[in-house]
Amino acid sequence: METDLVHRKNDHLDIILNAQRDPVTQANGFDRFRFEHCALPELDLDAIDVSTRVLGRTLRAPWLISSMTGGASRARTINLHLAEAAQALGIAMAVGSQRVALEGATDWGLTRQLRHVAPDILLMANLGAAQLRGAQGIDYARRAVDMIGADALVVHLNPLQEALQPEGDRDWRGVLAAIEQVARTCEVPLVVKEVGAGLSARVARQLADVGVSMLDVAGTGGTSWAAVEGERARRKAQREVAMAFAAWGIPTAQALHAVHRALPQMPLIASGGIRHGIDAAMALRLGASLVGQAAAVLAAACDSSDAVIEHFQSHIQQLRVVCFCTGSANLAALKQAPLMLTEARP
Repeated sequence: METDLVHRKNDHLDIILNAQRDPVTQANGFDRFRFEHCALPELDLDAIDVSTRVLGRTLRAPWLISSMTGGASRARTINLHLAEAAQALGIAMAVGSQRVALEGATDWGLTRQLRHVAPDILLMANLGAAQLRGAQGIDYARRAVDMIGADALVVHLNPLQEALQPEGDRDWRGVLAAIEQVARTCEVPLVVKEVGAGLSARVARQLADVGVSMLDVAGTGGTSWAAVEGERARRKAQREVAMAFAAWGIPTAQALHAVHRALPQMPLIASGGIRHGIDAAMALRLGASLVGQAAAVLAAACDSSDAVIEHFQSHIQQLRVVCFCTGSANLAALKQAPLMLTEARP
């Protein structure tokens, strides 16, 4: 029998897939910047190196398949397609929330099978921050990592979404202390991410101070979970409350720029409305180590691993062309490429 939590996860998938067919565009902030074009690159395009090393793993391209789904019956096939594609491309992958798998009798494909089909990738487990509170927090974290043979654990922060869900977790007292406890005891690096409203520099410093290894700024520009919850609302009043927050948050580029300035040594992931390889290149230039995509590849993940591979190959080639047209032989050079400000505003 489908639980309320599983039903909610299926609702989320349906709404996001429908939104991809009729997208509502939010500003991710990257249009404020433009690379200075280099008309004399003196490079071989095919020799440009877009590999990177993150959390002890070498990736052939700086992409993360961001957390998508972990509690719906479709998750098994979706995650298998994503893992197969990540292995073929040599990129990283984070699974969706493992709460349903940990609390229920069904794992929804979140097992070591993912590691079996993708033995060489940087694979990340995932839990909601609210699930870390209490005596079970450390146990949940360890089980989530062990369940899939993960190299890191992602803890996602979604206070806005929880506040707008009738069934949401509304008491967030003690979450930072719980994150600190997991950071101290977890055997793999701890990554903390927002889910689409952005990390501020102030919160980023708090997380760095308690031992978090990596941050995902996950700003506005992509999926608005407030809007998703508005679509789920059964009463007009609930919908009105949720939709008022549809554009709430910090644009991804702004969050990335601020957090990188505050914590220049902290490895960062940029996600939230990454539209193509040009946005990805800009994110890397502004301080990201990895670039994440989720909703943009969800339809492909429902189709096949080949569709996911084709999606990312296109974006990786776009990144290579940016490197070529900025005279950057590798990502280290891209991070020094000249930028121009435009008149656009986030």
